[in-house]
Amino acid sequence: MAQLEIVMPKMGESITEATIIQWSKQIGEHIALEETLLEIATDKVDSEIPSPVEGILLKVLFEEGAVVPVGEVIAIVTTEGEESDPIEGGKEIKKGIDQMNIDSNQQHKDVVKKEQHITRREGRFYSPLVKKIAQEEGIGLDELDQLKGSGTNGRVNRSDIEKYIQSRQSTISITGAKSRSTDNVEIIEMDRMRQLIAEHMVRSKQTSPHVTSFLEIDVTNIVEWREQHKQAYEKKYRGKLTFTPIFLEAVAKAIVDFPLINSSVDGKRILVKKFIHIGMATALPSGNLIVPVINNANEYDLLGLVQQVNQLADKARNGKLKPEDTQDGTFTLTNVGTFGNTMGTPIINQPQAAILSTGAINKKPAVLETEYGDIVAIRQRMFLSLSYDHRIIDGKLGGSFLRRVGDYLEGFDKHQEI
Repeated sequence: MAQLEIVMPKMGESITEATIIQWSKQIGEHIALEETLLEIATDKVDSEIPSPVEGILLKVLFEEGAVVPVGEVIAIVTTEGEESDPIEGGKEIKKGIDQMNIDSNQQHKDVVKKEQHITRREGRFYSPLVKKIAQEEGIGLDELDQLKGSGTNGRVNRSDIEKYIQSRQSTISITGAKSRSTDNVEIIEMDRMRQLIAEHMVRSKQTSPHVTSFLEIDVTNIVEWREQHKQAYEKKYRGKLTFTPIFLEAVAKAIVDFPLINSSVDGKRILVKKFIHIGMATALPSGNLIVPVINNANEYDLLGLVQQVNQLADKARNGKLKPEDTQDGTFTLTNVGTFGNTMGTPIINQPQAAILSTGAINKKPAVLETEYGDIVAIRQRMFLSLSYDHRIIDGKLGGSFLRRVGDYLEGFDKHQEI
């Protein structure tokens, strides 16, 4: 009888563990290919995990509510043969689960002691993250039960409870953690997501010697083209036409020209990726960021990139990202212009070698060369900022790549259709 181990998937570069919210199948039940096997929650998103194979759920190695490291085996599915006896299978697995819970409880007992016990009421399940936030904000079970959830089967997720807290006008930090004040100091406790972000950023700085190059470019053609087409696009496709897909298209083309940008370091080896998977930093309703990835971005035309950007952004905002949506990025694009910033010095998203930041687009006087001589005109201009790993990318390569991205953007054809 063939057996397949199901492991806890990785939901992002900085995610090291996830909480099992609910098993959708019981031991002994049949599961179809791509049918939901379980639901998990991280500090960023909730996600339904599909089965990679058709078969029978033979073993469940962690119970609901368990916090499981990425890559850990969580279940076993048989892909051939007759169904296992669900009773005998259940006894066998319960013994294994009991032993695992002893180890898990030993590791997490301090957290468990501090956490208020909030469980299902009328069939409703609250993830450990939601329970933790509710405890910190003094939200009781009766009050929590009144919240309208936007998750699967009406489940309350992180976004729901943070919006509710904001509506109560509670004093919270931008990370969703409760703050308190002493005489002259306000103390803000980091939530788990903020801790993970902090660790990831520090690790990146410790790993890669960062260099940042800057370039100011003229994007007047792009601005005029978007202004001309955005209403028609929204009417036809019911989606927004943003600048992000245009930036992604230019980046993908420049990576083809300078493939070493699309690499990572493994000890004393340089791994140059043949695939171009570009991540785009996306704001969540909580104010935090996640980086969904467009696989093989260089294979899409502009319309395809627009659709990919809109789909992933929508999934991110609604907590519908799947594990594969945030994995295997080889380059990252972040848009600080969204916040009105002129430029930024982004931190590399490990283990990638470079990250591009796009600044705000502003009208400026600029010198233009014409057949009649130089003239001054009002143009739409912006800054690009490229941070790169100086272990493998020197100034010449980094600067040349950035200049090539700028060339593609400045050469944008404003007469093209979409």
